[in-house]
Amino acid sequence: MPNELHRGDARCAPSIGDIRAAAERIAPYIRRTPTMGTGPVRDRRRLHSTVCLKLECLQVVGSFKPRGALNKLFSLPDRTSIRGLITASGGNHGLGVAYAAYVARVPATIYLPTTTPAAKIEKLKEWNARTIVEGESWDDSNRRALAVARGEDLTYIHAFADPMVIAGQGTVGLEVLEDAPDTDTLVVAIGGGGLICGTAIAARALKPGLRIIGVEPEGAATLYRSLEAGHIVELDRITTAAGTLGARATEQLNFDLVREHVAEVVLVSDDDMREAARWLWFEFGVAAELSGSAAVAALLAGRYRASRRERVCALVCGAGTDGIRTGADGSQQ
Repeated sequence: MPNELHRGDARCAPSIGDIRAAAERIAPYIRRTPTMGTGPVRDRRRLHSTVCLKLECLQVVGSFKPRGALNKLFSLPDRTSIRGLITASGGNHGLGVAYAAYVARVPATIYLPTTTPAAKIEKLKEWNARTIVEGESWDDSNRRALAVARGEDLTYIHAFADPMVIAGQGTVGLEVLEDAPDTDTLVVAIGGGGLICGTAIAARALKPGLRIIGVEPEGAATLYRSLEAGHIVELDRITTAAGTLGARATEQLNFDLVREHVAEVVLVSDDDMREAARWLWFEFGVAAELSGSAAVAALLAGRYRASRRERVCALVCGAGTDGIRTGADGSQQ
């Protein structure tokens, strides 16, 4: 039988020891991405504090997702019996699983919602993944992937609700505090919640007073609405253009961890993310997709207002050009 989804509460969460073990396990297969200060920028008034950026957009396949997928793969008791990996994804997790399959030399099958950008699908194919577009949202695609995993005896890797996936994503938090130990606040985008949960567990274990701020699109306010209601809420639909942040519902494990570790979840508009993507390109030559620019958008748009002495690190979690306007001559503007 394929690996099944973990549906536990925060008692199933990985520990700091699990995250440290993940860091050792996956180190040969990932990039140690830089944490850099923003330094001089054109309009410093838009940043009300000392800000640094963790550039996971420079990770293998263009996002943090290989960390979790690889950690899950390497934690399986018998990797020699794997017939193939399967998952559902808005794009980035699928690329992480495709990369893990490449490392393991097994096939990968990725179910994708109809909102997945064509560029993501082409990139998945370049990693030799079998891609199947089915469902209006990640949640729909995920139900299909689970059914096929059972029927074809494939190893399923959940996008955000598996403790080993969360532990792998948590290695980002270890690196941030190694590079920027004075950080007071981490600002992290939320899709289903795997990145923010793992990062929060790691960072707050090392620095208990550190604040974690989550960021969601207004058109996919999954955790925001759930926290507001006091229980998991499934959205009727996703309206953001940032498809990799487009889960209609989280899982109990992620909900409990966010409620325990995250100080606040703020919302940004698609226009906020587009402006942040342009800013990252103009100031640093960093090509971040809409979801990858969400944490920066929360700062630039004042959705989260840091104090002047607050040292903030924003995670730029995914690469892409969907937020950068292209001129008539094809140039980036």
